[in-house]
Amino acid sequence: MSKCYKNSKSRISPRHLSHKYPSLYIRLRRLLLSLIMAANDSGETTSKKEAFDAEACSLLVRKLKETFASGKTRSYVWRVSQLEALAKIFDDNQPQIVDALRDDLAKPPLETVVYEVAMLRNSCKVALKELKHWMTPEKVKTSMTTFPSSAEIVSEPFGVVLIISAWNYPFLLSLDPVIGAIAAGNAVVLKPSEIAPATSSLLAKLLGDYMDNSSIRVVEGAVDETSTLLQQKWDKIFYTGNGRVGRVVMAAAAKHLTPVVLELGGKCPVVVDSNINLKVAARRIIAGKWGCNNGQACISPDHIITTKEYAPKLVDTLKTELEKFYGKNPLESKDLSRIVNSNHFNRLSKLLDDDKVSGKIVYGGEKDESKLRISPTILLDVPQDSLIMSEEIFGPLLPILTVDKLEESIDVINSGSKPLAAYIFTTNKKLKEQFVRTVSAGGLVVNDTTLHLAVHTLPFGGVGESGVGSYHGKFSFDAFSHKKAVLYRSFIGDASVRYPPYTNTKLRLLKALIGGSLLGIIRALFGFS
Repeated sequence: MSKCYKNSKSRISPRHLSHKYPSLYIRLRRLLLSLIMAANDSGETTSKKEAFDAEACSLLVRKLKETFASGKTRSYVWRVSQLEALAKIFDDNQPQIVDALRDDLAKPPLETVVYEVAMLRNSCKVALKELKHWMTPEKVKTSMTTFPSSAEIVSEPFGVVLIISAWNYPFLLSLDPVIGAIAAGNAVVLKPSEIAPATSSLLAKLLGDYMDNSSIRVVEGAVDETSTLLQQKWDKIFYTGNGRVGRVVMAAAAKHLTPVVLELGGKCPVVVDSNINLKVAARRIIAGKWGCNNGQACISPDHIITTKEYAPKLVDTLKTELEKFYGKNPLESKDLSRIVNSNHFNRLSKLLDDDKVSGKIVYGGEKDESKLRISPTILLDVPQDSLIMSEEIFGPLLPILTVDKLEESIDVINSGSKPLAAYIFTTNKKLKEQFVRTVSAGGLVVNDTTLHLAVHTLPFGGVGESGVGSYHGKFSFDAFSHKKAVLYRSFIGDASVRYPPYTNTKLRLLKALIGGSLLGIIRALFGFS
């Protein structure tokens, strides 16, 4: 063995390269993958990979529709087998998942294991435990109008559904909807985000290896492939991402009157009162902002609203706790994800360089473009008409807006688009009740941030521009199920009152029956109006 292989110090490991030069590492990795694919495609026994064009897409959908029409996916046994296969993916491949997310986002292993793998495991566990109950028709009451009768609501799968996922939590946001679609008995096409290529590739491999490929398929690619998929007629489309693409998805779905779930985002506010445990509040804000993929999460706090008087104390506490968590040089911290790519890095840099906010930075603001890193950054007294307040930040920048009285914060929130989540830290019962009653958002959390995402008995979704529809737990099953109304009647009790010839007596009686009034029925029978 040569000396260059014996001396490990003379070599640069892939892991070292991925940490120190992420942009270069990603480009080299993609080049290597393309060379491997080219080499495979050039072999005599391996046919060249066909382009995913409209014809290939149409064929894929047709085959999945044939599978669904066979009734295979409707059975309880099939649904359980596929949910168990998904759970096995998480159990068998956690190291590969951690590596893929490190490649795509430099995501800390703890964040991957807890916020993606563990949450998916729990989603599978809940679905497997509750599936039989969810599938059981729901008995409902009937009225005198249909007496004698019985009724129930039957949950049936939509058919073949398309799931388009996002890059920031690429495993969780891909497979959590898939769990709901499978539990409801649908055939599925998953389109992962091309912005997280390592995860997209791993998802395609794992679902190809573990799942029933006659019913569940992965399509990789970028804009062209997504556009091709959207040209097809689906039975439901589930999209996670931004509002701009959400509008494209909704427009494509409208051509076929296809129902949609849109999981979008928005500017999630945090209201901070002065009568609180400030240290705990600061830590929870930090965990929700920078501890969630360095702010690259749809439910991360987007900005803080507090009083002018309390803002300096809040800033000082945030600074102290941030230094405890990420050290004096957070750009070198291994506990912070990097910015996903140069486009998003430049977008965030533009927000910071805006003349209206460049002088408002009170903490952080350091950038390293070669490593795609931006340190946790706090900005104080940011104008509401600044660029950073005009769009969802989706990064490690946290503006603080100040008001004279905290009650004004509710007006500030309600003057903008409805956010995906809104948070408040207070011990004031009246303010808390007012916040819950008057702030419209996808979800609210009092005295914490982001944790509602982990409660499977709560629906997760947006309202207005932050989204359409919801999922998680039973709500995922419902999102991919049509609620079919079924009324049962016998041949007994057939009344002539509904049949011609129509008379005034029949009119009075039918009005009383539909109104559900026993006294009205008696009055009608005796000829009283």
